[in-house]
Amino acid sequence: MPATEIGLDWQVATIDSVTDETYRTKTFRLSLPDWRPFRPGQHMDVRLTAPDGYQAQRSYSIASAPETTDVLDLTVELVEEGEVSSWFHEVAQQGDTFELRGPIGGPFTWTVVDGGPLLLVAGGSGVVPLMSMLRHRKARGASLAAVLLYSSRTIDDVFYRDELLSTNSNGLQVIHTLTRGHPHGWTGETRRIDQAMLTEVLADSESPSKVFICGPTAFVESVAAGLVATGVDVSRIRTERFGPTA
Repeated sequence: MPATEIGLDWQVATIDSVTDETYRTKTFRLSLPDWRPFRPGQHMDVRLTAPDGYQAQRSYSIASAPETTDVLDLTVELVEEGEVSSWFHEVAQQGDTFELRGPIGGPFTWTVVDGGPLLLVAGGSGVVPLMSMLRHRKARGASLAAVLLYSSRTIDDVFYRDELLSTNSNGLQVIHTLTRGHPHGWTGETRRIDQAMLTEVLADSESPSKVFICGPTAFVESVAAGLVATGVDVSRIRTERFGPTA
């Protein structure tokens, strides 16, 4: 349902801070005149307007937990020739403003009251909405079983590196796989996520009642098909994809 149909108007967001996540990714903490509660997994629409009136619009998943009230975080990856992402990476700084509306989205959301166990599978920047879910889980002090299987090209491409490379506690297991090179001494996975890897992950964890997959279209379709082939009921699987359709 379009945002205009559910009463979400554009408002002006102010950049409070900027954090470098990777060499191509930054997180922008925003303050809003009308902060609204959201469900982890939802996104916001961003609109930029040039002096000549030209507008560019893009949607970005919320990275923060809803418990972090009054502000929210958007993590933006630099996209080649991307009008909006280029502005964020090359122009935007603390104190700058732009238009924002949301939160938007329904099926690809989760809160602790929805229960678990959880299986979260991310490819690249697809980890952003899943991070909101994990941060919400932590903020609520939940210990329900959760597994994050996260595929990145290299260690330098891992979003929220300090947070995710040291997180394996309170029922949460984070499994990294690096597909295009890994540092000396790396003990994680080093191949693309395939049915064999999914089978191994499922065998070592509780059977998930909720599965969320986010990433490029081909990645999402491959992972979803692999999970169904291992016996995961398709009704448990929710997907969010970006990029051109396959």
